Amino acid sequence: MIESFILQYTNKFVSRWIVLLIDLFLISFSFLFANLIFNTSDVIWFSWVTFFTQLPIILSIYALSFFYFQSFSGVIRHTSVQDAIKIFNAILVASSLLFIETVVIQRFDQGSVLNFRLRVLTIHFFFSLFLLIFSRLLIKAGFSYIYNLKNKVKPIKVIIFGAGQSGLQTFASLKQNNSLGYKVVGFFDDNTNKVNKTLEGIMVYHSNELSPDLLQKLDAEVAIIAVQKISSSKKSALIDQFLSANLEVKVVPPADKWLDGNIDLKQIKNVRIEDLLERDPISLDSEHVKRELLGKTIFITGAAGSIGSEICRQVIQYHPRFIIAFDQAESALYDLEFELNRKGYQGKFKAIIGDVNKTSRIRFLFEKYRPEVVFHAAAYKHVPLMEGNPFEAIWVNVMGTKQIADFAVEFKCEKFVMVSTDKAVNPTNVMGATKRLAEMYTQGLNAQQPHCRFVTTRFGNVLGSNGSVIPVFKKQIENGGPVTVTHEEITRYFMTIPEACELVLEAGAMGRGGEIYVFDMGQSVKIIDLARKMIKLSGLRLGVDIEIQVTGLRPGEKLYEELLSNEENTIKTHHPKIMVAKVQDVNFDEIQGGINYITEIHKEATDLELVKTLKMLVPEFISNNSIYEKLDSQGS
Repeated sequence: MIESFILQYTNKFVSRWIVLLIDLFLISFSFLFANLIFNTSDVIWFSWVTFFTQLPIILSIYALSFFYFQSFSGVIRHTSVQDAIKIFNAILVASSLLFIETVVIQRFDQGSVLNFRLRVLTIHFFFSLFLLIFSRLLIKAGFSYIYNLKNKVKPIKVIIFGAGQSGLQTFASLKQNNSLGYKVVGFFDDNTNKVNKTLEGIMVYHSNELSPDLLQKLDAEVAIIAVQKISSSKKSALIDQFLSANLEVKVVPPADKWLDGNIDLKQIKNVRIEDLLERDPISLDSEHVKRELLGKTIFITGAAGSIGSEICRQVIQYHPRFIIAFDQAESALYDLEFELNRKGYQGKFKAIIGDVNKTSRIRFLFEKYRPEVVFHAAAYKHVPLMEGNPFEAIWVNVMGTKQIADFAVEFKCEKFVMVSTDKAVNPTNVMGATKRLAEMYTQGLNAQQPHCRFVTTRFGNVLGSNGSVIPVFKKQIENGGPVTVTHEEITRYFMTIPEACELVLEAGAMGRGGEIYVFDMGQSVKIIDLARKMIKLSGLRLGVDIEIQVTGLRPGEKLYEELLSNEENTIKTHHPKIMVAKVQDVNFDEIQGGINYITEIHKEATDLELVKTLKMLVPEFISNNSIYEKLDSQGS
């Protein structure tokens, strides 16, 4: 009965005024105790009359101090060190005022009712401090015990990697949310000064002691990485170690993301795929990007896609005059417009639906808005799909690029930044070949006129982009598998969408025209390893709960992506993560003639005829695992 009544109100806050009344009652009891403790059989100096005369003075001074420090405003069942400090300060100030008042009164009127005994005040100070703090801790423990007893919460045993400030903040956050059942069973740290000591009663182990045996001994179920400064390689190795021990792995956000200097439990997230990249994230200096974009009109094609939409989000933060977000994907463009409006950017951009090959529409937009910078991200990018649809790949990736580039020249844009791909290097598929041909056209066009500077950026796969392997794996895992991998040895380069777009803006700002920029993407990642880690992150067991199925390479797919072709070198830039590819010069007349020829025949030509022409214009295009391999064997 009593238990049910208490539990009914465990989620309700006790009125702060009730807490204040209880605190004043404890102060009264403490004052009575401090008087009685000096009362002996030989010396009887306690007087109820004096006590009741002095008590209102005591309570008034303590009440004022409690109000000033708000020591009674905290939630008792969540009492923390900060609450104890408030109580200490309030009692210290009140006692000090009484001490000062007593010393002054004793010099002028020792018979005054305001003449407190200093010994009584001393005992009262320490006993009051003990009562107020102990009572809160006792109530907190009682709430925790009754809640756990009622709900029979089985503790979830947690280890925290990092015993510094971040680790302690994490521990405090878990303790404050004890209803979730988390119980810290160990800290791990590299600092030898902390090893083999206890923090909050929990043992600190050296990180070298981290082993499957110790984790099993601690019966750990969850590992939280709470180190702020840790290399990407070490972080990845830790995650692998925890996953191998079948632990759920979480990470603490950077300190600048904490709320009012404290870690909210909601901020401690499960490990993301980005955390599995064995390289340090790329960070850039944005000052010269700002100089390039500030106050200018920006035209962004493919603005509704993964890359294009992120370019919009980043560009708009540099305060351009206006942004034209152009794409043919209605729903995705609507979502982007809604997002930017919600963030307060109304009037700073316009979302326009359209096709990069609608000549009259593109001309109208260039005439109306007169853009100074163009980011061209519109493209078809899915390799197997484009292998079966060369007409559309050429139509969008080549002719669409040509049209936007030609208008950029005609309307004297300052800069044209093209988003390309690592699949354009020694292409083995139609998609890569069309992107390479688009690169060649813009590179050649750069040398034909003095106004617009054409810059190309090349990078590998981006995590979480539409159609990338990560969302596919997530859906397959959610559906119970199998997770499909095309080849056991296939590898890819990866970076995050924000990183890729930061690099696009950075390279675009530093480009002087004609460059193809390539990015340091770290080590390539085995796709099958990525699949295994994603399965473990989902809490499933490979071979027990879910399987990996090898399906064979898809048409046009190759095992290893390249960022530079064999004939290319790189030139360093001011940024260590960005290089310029020293590409071979192109014959612009031949490229332009070839594209014009494709334009003439593409509506009537067969897929083989289109790809044959594409191979003539891009000699390094050698098909792989494709029906177009016979064109290579024919010497075409």
